Amino acid sequence: MRKYIITILAIALVASVTGSVLAEKPVDEKIVSHPRELVYPDMEYNVPPVSEFRTVLSNGMVVFIAEDRMLPTFDMQVIIRTGGAFDPAGKEGLASLTGGQIRDGGTKTLSPAELDDRVEFLAAALSSGAGDTKGQAGLSLLAKDVDEGLGLLIEMLRYPRFDEERFRKAKDSILQNIKRRNDSTENIEGIEWSMLMDGEDHFSNRYPSTESINSITRDDMIAFHQKYYHPANMIIAVAGDFDRDQMLKKLETAFADWPAGEPAPKTFAKPDHQPVPGVYVVQKDDVNQARVSIGHKSIMRGTPDYFPCFVMNGILGGAGFQSRLMKIVRAKEGLAYTVGSSFGQGTYYPGDFQCYLQTKSNACAYATKLVLEQINRLRTEKVGEEELQEAISLFAEYYPQFFETKMALLGVYANDEYTDRDSVFWQNYVKDLRSVTADDVLRVAKKYLHPDKLVFLAVGDTEAILKGGHDKAPDVKMDEFGKVTKWQVRDPNTLKR
Repeated sequence: MRKYIITILAIALVASVTGSVLAEKPVDEKIVSHPRELVYPDMEYNVPPVSEFRTVLSNGMVVFIAEDRMLPTFDMQVIIRTGGAFDPAGKEGLASLTGGQIRDGGTKTLSPAELDDRVEFLAAALSSGAGDTKGQAGLSLLAKDVDEGLGLLIEMLRYPRFDEERFRKAKDSILQNIKRRNDSTENIEGIEWSMLMDGEDHFSNRYPSTESINSITRDDMIAFHQKYYHPANMIIAVAGDFDRDQMLKKLETAFADWPAGEPAPKTFAKPDHQPVPGVYVVQKDDVNQARVSIGHKSIMRGTPDYFPCFVMNGILGGAGFQSRLMKIVRAKEGLAYTVGSSFGQGTYYPGDFQCYLQTKSNACAYATKLVLEQINRLRTEKVGEEELQEAISLFAEYYPQFFETKMALLGVYANDEYTDRDSVFWQNYVKDLRSVTADDVLRVAKKYLHPDKLVFLAVGDTEAILKGGHDKAPDVKMDEFGKVTKWQVRDPNTLKR
C-alpha cells in the first residue's frame, strides 16, 4: 500500500512540474484561431516516367515491372485484348462466361476443386474475367511462393479445363440474374440510359438473354479462348518483393513456348445512333422514389479541352460536397441524398454527359429544374476564383492516390498501353489542371453543354413523376422539359418492350 501511495505522489509531482513548465512557455503566435486559416504548401509529387518500368519480352509482350520491398508479396495483373464486343451474334455473354470459367473451371492438370484448394493453401488470390472491351487476370500471393503461383496463373490462362459442372452452375447463375434485371430502379436506369445514348444495336447494349446463354456451349468457350487468349493480346504488370532481372527471366521462361497468336483489333465500333432529346419515363411499380438522369453525348478522350471539361464537371457535380448540384439539390433543398454529374471523355467513342439524382416522385420536376439552372449558370456566368481553385485543388490533391502503390502505378501504365494514351498525360497532370482558368470553364461550358440536346430519363411511378406537385414548386412538371414518352419496363429476358 505504501509503495502505491508513493507512486501516486510521484506522478502528481511530475504532472505539477510539467504543468508549470507548460504554463510558463509562451503561446506560439503562429497558431491560427480556426482550421480554415491553415495554409499548406503546394503539393509536390512527380510520377516516375513510364520508361523506368516498361520492357518487352522476346515474344513481343509488353511488361511493366517494379520491385517493391515494403512487404514480402507478389502481385501480377494481365490485361487481355478481348471482351463482349467480340461476342458472336446470338452468343451474347460468351466473353463473360469464358473469362469467368478460365478461373472457375479448373486447368488441364487440376480439377476446379483442386485448383481452389491449391490457391487457398497458398493464401493467394487468383482471378479471371472479361468486360465489354477488356479481359483481365490477376495473381496475388506471398513472394516465397511466386514460382508455384506463376505456374498456376500461366496454366489457368493457357490450359483452362472448362469443367462442365462449373459451366452449368455459371449459366444457371446468369439466368437467375437475367430474371432479376428489373428488381431495382438503378439497374433499369442504367440499361435505359445506355440504350438512349448509344442505341439498341451497339455492342455495349447487346445484353445476354436466356436464349443466348443457353446456346453457348463448352466448345464455344474453347474456340473463344483459343482466338483471344495468347501473348499477342496480353499486357502484364508485376510488382513485389523480387529482383527485377530475375523476375524478367522467370517471365521469359513462363511464356517462352506459348505461340504469340494473332492480335485482336485495338479499337471498337462507335455507336451508329444519335440520342433524341425529350422526356422518357419508365414505369417501375412499388417505389416511392424515382431515379433521374439528364444529359447527352460528350466527347472523346484526348481533346485539348480535357482538363477544362474535367474541372467544369467538378464544379457542376463531380467534386462531391464541393459541387453546385450537391450544395443546391441536396444541402439547400433537401431533395436528394445522392446527386452529381459526370462528363465522360470516351476512349473508343464519345462518352456521356450525365447529371443524376434520386428523389421522391413528386420532386422529380423541381429537382430537374434546379439541375437545369446550374447547367445554364455555368454557360452564362464566369465561375468565381475561389470556387475554381477549390475544385482544382481537390483533383490535384487526389492525384497521388492514382499511384499509391507500385502495383497501382503499373496498373495505370498498363491500361494506358492498352488504350494508347501517351504517358505524358500523367507527367503534366497537375500542371494542366492548375492552368485551367475561369474563362476556360465558361468557354467549354458554352461549347460542350447543350440544353437543346438534353435527354431526360426518369424511372419510377410514372403518374406521380409526371404529376409533380412538390411544395416548393407545385406547378413545375416534367413536360416543361420536352415531349414526354411513357414506357413500360422492358422484358427482363429479351430487353424488348
